Amino acid sequence: MENFLKDLFKQQVYDEANFFLIAGPCVVENEMLLMESAEKIKTICKNLGIPFVFKASYRKANRTSGNSFSGLGDNIALDLISKIKTEFSLPVTTDVHAKEETELAAKHVDILQIPAFLCRQTDLLEAAAKTGKIVNVKKGQFISGEAMKFAVEKIKKSGNNKIMLTERGNTFGYQDLVIDYRNIPIMQSNAVPVIMDCTHSLQQPNQSSGITGGNPQMIETVAKAAIATGADGLFIETHPNPSIAKSDGANMLKLDLLEPLLEKLVRIKKSVG
Repeated sequence: MENFLKDLFKQQVYDEANFFLIAGPCVVENEMLLMESAEKIKTICKNLGIPFVFKASYRKANRTSGNSFSGLGDNIALDLISKIKTEFSLPVTTDVHAKEETELAAKHVDILQIPAFLCRQTDLLEAAAKTGKIVNVKKGQFISGEAMKFAVEKIKKSGNNKIMLTERGNTFGYQDLVIDYRNIPIMQSNAVPVIMDCTHSLQQPNQSSGITGGNPQMIETVAKAAIATGADGLFIETHPNPSIAKSDGANMLKLDLLEPLLEKLVRIKKSVG
């Protein structure tokens, strides 16, 4: 495990042979949701020896419909994420969408996540890098794993070597994604940790309803394959009741299903070494 990840997880007791987990609800909906999710996921991960980062978006800038929920307000949502960090002694992450957002978000989180659609946005990558925070760049649905070396180069040239990359599938037609697991070792060749996004890679975008669809029954399959192919970490959005979630409910994992899934994944990780 890279030194910056060891520093990130220094307040947790975990099995160093395990993968790490980034998990939480898609977006900050309310304080109760964050508290319930963080407490339950932390307990599960502690019992299984999995290092854990809590995730929630403070703002949803990329929505199909203008009528979709985009957030409670930047300061309110970021303060709630900070509360999770403090009360549960957890590292936290959120996504940023423009260079102007990076400085504000960096005051609250440990990892700045760059959305897949923005993985080539040079000014955003440079601004995120200059905060000194860990930068996790999601691979665009429209590019190859090989092309992510340029995102890594941009961040390094800005003086930051704390970089992670996330695989989240590639566009297949207008309303589906497919996963090329070759991208995991390809992106690891940049000497950075690589994460598998097990939920967004199952999105079914561009629906005529204006609400993105999903295929959550395949989350376990995607996660198992990612661990078997050597992913360093997993990204799983989860919610106590995805059917009423305000964002990405169609592809989130029901929170009650997380523990049995992680138990299986830990066994797979031990078997593949």
